Amino acid sequence: MFPLLVAFLLFSDDLSNEVKRFVDVLTTVQSQAADPVQPAKAIYEGAIPGMLRRLDPHSVFFDPVQFEQLQRMEKSTSKGFGSVVSVLPGRVIVLQTLPGTPSAKSGIAPGDEILAVNNIRLDLLDIDQLVEVLSQTRQGQARLDVRRPGNVRLLQFVMTPEEMQAPSVDRAFLLRPDVGYLRVASFDEKTGAQIRDAIEKLGGANLRGLVLDLRNNPGGVLNAALDTAALFLEPDQKILSVRGRSVKGEEVKVPANAKPYRFALALIVNEKSASASEIVAGALQDHKRAVIAGEPTYGKGLVQSVTPLSQGAALALTTAFYYTPQGRSIQRPLAGTQLGGAVEASGRKYGIQPDVAVRPAGYSRLRVALDASGSFASFATEYLRKHKVDEKFEATPALLDEFQGFLAPRNIRPGVGEWSVDREWIRSRLHQEIFNQALGVEKGDEIEAQRDPQIQEALSALKL
Repeated sequence: MFPLLVAFLLFSDDLSNEVKRFVDVLTTVQSQAADPVQPAKAIYEGAIPGMLRRLDPHSVFFDPVQFEQLQRMEKSTSKGFGSVVSVLPGRVIVLQTLPGTPSAKSGIAPGDEILAVNNIRLDLLDIDQLVEVLSQTRQGQARLDVRRPGNVRLLQFVMTPEEMQAPSVDRAFLLRPDVGYLRVASFDEKTGAQIRDAIEKLGGANLRGLVLDLRNNPGGVLNAALDTAALFLEPDQKILSVRGRSVKGEEVKVPANAKPYRFALALIVNEKSASASEIVAGALQDHKRAVIAGEPTYGKGLVQSVTPLSQGAALALTTAFYYTPQGRSIQRPLAGTQLGGAVEASGRKYGIQPDVAVRPAGYSRLRVALDASGSFASFATEYLRKHKVDEKFEATPALLDEFQGFLAPRNIRPGVGEWSVDREWIRSRLHQEIFNQALGVEKGDEIEAQRDPQIQEALSALKL
């Protein structure tokens, strides 16, 4: 008999009876089905996944091959070329090359347009296909055909990807004097230390306020979330609790020797802020330590445990749930699973609800056309061929007139009213794109922050 079923029969009489029925069904199918049935396939790909689907979508069975792949992925490192690009339909334009990376060493420069990768023409591809091709290039040596503004002939670069250490704190600057802004893209082992280092560079305890941006942050390492919360909460304050049927209840508190920052704090979250992001936001919200701005978070508060099984298989199982200091469950209801029913019927909201609800900026027809056509990037490239730009650069009315002249031959001719409505947004986007290519995307992001309604609302919520 199949080894997993033998193990099942060692349990209680009720469970044994159910398993015996399953064995009867499997035996009948094996002997009488029109086509042969492999027991391993019927169990690994049918019975076990079917059972787990009723629990939640995060509980997963790994057969020996899948578990080996998972272990390899956990040990693998991320490789890349160290360039930041703007991906448009049929076009890829380099915005920045990071120092010391293959892109910088090869001589690729901001404003360069990548026309082909390994003889694959990019102008024939849509956005999804472009992203797929660019992702595949990181697997090995890549040859790029590049057009550089002002050069008649095409340039060719051959690069080999190298191990990249992308920091989880990928943006840090001042929104105004003594008020900092940090964007945290993920929660990795070093995130807590990176946040502290970034704060210190911006002014440390002398800051009057900080906006911590957790939008689109899917979470990551739990300890990183705990370290982050401890940077702002008082010693011995509760950060979270863990509860589960077979898990001993646990409370996690700020270490007694913690030395937190006490300046005003605002967090920004959205529907893609999940897991560790929600733990941080929930803890700071419950202790009234920070104002939460933005949109409701995703709602993923599960404790996952991976248990190796016989014959090299494994089971990732939800064993407990995370709760905020006031006992709020972060986990969203999941229809059709054991996490649906009761929570759904109660009408209780899931995830972290913002104190100040703010939606992202909307897009008019003109905004969509300008972004989709790559007009800002193309204009910036041409502009920088003729002008030098420093941090004092401003997008003037004359620049907007020049941009309108640039658009006309490209069949983008907005009406006076349409242009007037989006004029300030267009001015900011031009400023941002020129900074992206001239000074780097970090400087461009500083311009974007000035028009981002969620960042500006979080800044206002600090009440400084």
